Amino acid sequence: MSRRRPSSAEGIGSSGSPKRQDPAGENPEGGISPGRLFVCPTPIGNLEDITIRTLKVLRRVDLIAAEDTRKVKVLLERYRVRRVPVVSYHRHNEEQRVGYILEYLRRGRDVALLSEAGTPGISDPGERAVRAAIREGIPVEALPGPTAFVPALVVSGLSTRRFAFEGFLPRQAGARRKYLESLADEERTLVFYEAPHRLQETLADLLAVLGDRQAAVARELTKLHEEVLRGSVSELLDHFTVNPPRGEVVVVIEGCRPPEDVDWEQVLREVKRQREAGVPFSEAVRRVAAEAGVPRRELYRLALKAEAAPDSEPLR
Repeated sequence: MSRRRPSSAEGIGSSGSPKRQDPAGENPEGGISPGRLFVCPTPIGNLEDITIRTLKVLRRVDLIAAEDTRKVKVLLERYRVRRVPVVSYHRHNEEQRVGYILEYLRRGRDVALLSEAGTPGISDPGERAVRAAIREGIPVEALPGPTAFVPALVVSGLSTRRFAFEGFLPRQAGARRKYLESLADEERTLVFYEAPHRLQETLADLLAVLGDRQAAVARELTKLHEEVLRGSVSELLDHFTVNPPRGEVVVVIEGCRPPEDVDWEQVLREVKRQREAGVPFSEAVRRVAAEAGVPRRELYRLALKAEAAPDSEPLR
């Protein structure tokens, strides 16, 4: 029975499943047409959060490359996806496994790429395989589906108009604080993934570097014990110090205040007060910027101008 691979336009409609190319992968124009790499999101907790389209792809591809083969096999068994070989594709074998996947694709075979949970390439392996396929002119199709940071952002109660997803923060405290300092003037809502055992340290660093902004911590999204806590960073830190979190965690924190929304005279008076108390200039600016949630670079510029002309009105 002849089988062919669906074109991008054909996709995977409700009328039927995608069809694979014939085993020989022959192209009417001669040679072998490459297969297609499908990037398939999987549930982040609730196994019902998988699309019909993803299931159709998983049933028809020639190979499934999965970050965690044990978890994927549970999903496949739940939906009776059988007779499709599954190989591991994770952070520790990604470089070697890309070549294996490419060989399948070159021979006209379709491959589904799956992460442990969520969308491959979003803080999970997948980016390298996608890039390699694109370099060789192999079609790549990303299916829509679950990812943790979107629902966390939506239920945070913070602005969703503009946001920046930053993935996992550095594990080392020094590197983490330095990274957060680079985001101090970011006006967009910030979204991070974090391991539960590092959440308290991260919240403490957010408080020290970005100030006591409004934030939300979402954990175990879509699962039985889903929890979303909202409040200031200090309030969240106090809560999780007493109640250590479990499960997957997403942290959402508001961006700094736009310059036009700041009472600069009041902020500069606080810088002046700290300077008179003997706090070094740069440290005073850092502290006040964090406390007031204002752009540090702008405060530094204005405070420097105010110190140079202490009797003049602060200008912008």
